[in-house]
Amino acid sequence: MSEAAETTVDDVRDWWATGVSEIAPNLINFRGYPIQDLIGHVSFVDTIWLLVRGDLPTPGQSKLLEAALVSSADHGPQAPSIAIARMSATCGIGLNNAMASGINALGDVHGGAGQACVALLWDMKQRIDAGTNIDDAASQVVQEHKTRRAYVPGFGHRFHTVDPRRDPLLNLLDDAVEAGEISGDYVACVRALEQALGRRSSHATRLPMNIDGATATVYAELGVPPELARGLFVLSRSVGVLAHAWEEKQSGRRIKGPIPPPLTAPYTGQAERTL
Repeated sequence: MSEAAETTVDDVRDWWATGVSEIAPNLINFRGYPIQDLIGHVSFVDTIWLLVRGDLPTPGQSKLLEAALVSSADHGPQAPSIAIARMSATCGIGLNNAMASGINALGDVHGGAGQACVALLWDMKQRIDAGTNIDDAASQVVQEHKTRRAYVPGFGHRFHTVDPRRDPLLNLLDDAVEAGEISGDYVACVRALEQALGRRSSHATRLPMNIDGATATVYAELGVPPELARGLFVLSRSVGVLAHAWEEKQSGRRIKGPIPPPLTAPYTGQAERTL
C-alpha cells in the first residue's frame, strides 16, 4: 500500500482557491478591481454583477438587473418569509437570526417560481431553435403543464389580479430590445406563453404574468442561469426581510405568534378522553 501524499502548505492554500476576490494585507480586489477604485465609483448593483458574473455590467445590463432587484425587494407580512422574520424578531434573537429564519423559508414553493420560469423559458427557446414555431412551443408548454396538473411558473397570483410590477419590467425589456442591449428572444417567449394561457382560460380564470414571470424574463435575457436567478431573488427579498424584522424589533413586542391573542387555532383532534 502506498503512503498517502503529504499535505503541503500549497495544498492548504489552494483549499479555498477563488477567482472572486483577492484578500491580502493592505489589499482587497474584487475580480481584479482594487476596492479603493470601486468605492464611490461603482454602484452596489454593479458590484453584485461584478462578483457574481465576473466583470462589470454594461449600463443596459445594470439597469435591468437593478429593476429586477427593486421589484422583488418586499411583498409585505402576508409573504411567509416576511412573517417568519417578524415573528422570529420578537423571540429574543438577533437581527441576523431573524433574517436567516425568514430567508430559509424561501424554497421551491415560496420563492422558487422565478427559477422554474427561467428554466421553462430556456426550454422553450431550445424548442424554437430546433425549429418549432414560437406559438406552437408555447402551446406545447401549457399543454404539458396541464397534463400533469402543474402550474405554469410565472403566471397568476394568489393576491394580485394584475401584478403592478409586470408592465414596468416589460417596458424596460422592450426598451432594451429596441436599443439592441438584449436579444428579445425570451421577451417573445414569455409573451407567447401569456397568450397561450389566455387562449385556454376564461376571463374569470385568466392567468396574467406575475413578478416571477417578468423577473425571470429579465434574468433569462441577461444570461443568468435558473439557480442563480433564485439566488438573486433571495438577495433582493433579503432587503424586505431586513426592513420588516427591524420594524418588528422596534415595536418592543415579545413572542408574537402567527395569530393575535386571545385567538387560538381550532382543535380538530379527538374529544377529551379518560385515561
